[in-house]
Amino acid sequence: MTTSPDFAAYIASLPRVLAGAAALFRDGEGRVLLVEPNYREGWALPGGTVESDGGETPRQGARRETAEEIGLDRELGRLLAVDWVHGTGRPPLVAYLYDGGVLGEDDLKAIRLQEEELLSWRLVAREELTEYLPGALGRRVLAGLDVLADGSGTAELENGHRVS
Repeated sequence: MTTSPDFAAYIASLPRVLAGAAALFRDGEGRVLLVEPNYREGWALPGGTVESDGGETPRQGARRETAEEIGLDRELGRLLAVDWVHGTGRPPLVAYLYDGGVLGEDDLKAIRLQEEELLSWRLVAREELTEYLPGALGRRVLAGLDVLADGSGTAELENGHRVS
């Protein structure tokens, strides 16, 4: 199928939006698994950019990034949150957060960091999360934990704040 020059120009003129996806892993005590990237300050969840060139879905991207970053290739659970994050110096981001499940001792021992991108990992209690994950990411993780705790549907967020 070929596209007309007008259609191609129309597609090229559309606004750009980034897509990211991450997994929310917990241990038996409910602490959240965070990773420390070496390419920027702060902490993050296992996950990253969805690769649209190959037709990757957000769920596939979260699983691929998790396998690459921490060496755990696991089927992810349900979608916990979708967050529209306004860009500063970049296009807006749609961030998908999936339930990674509860990791047992053997899972935690099997973690192998992607040394090209990550310095370390740690488990962080809910009450300390916003110290490690400021702004929209911290609020997104808390919303995901709330969804897990109360069994509600997916949280719709804007900059980490609930809109529904």
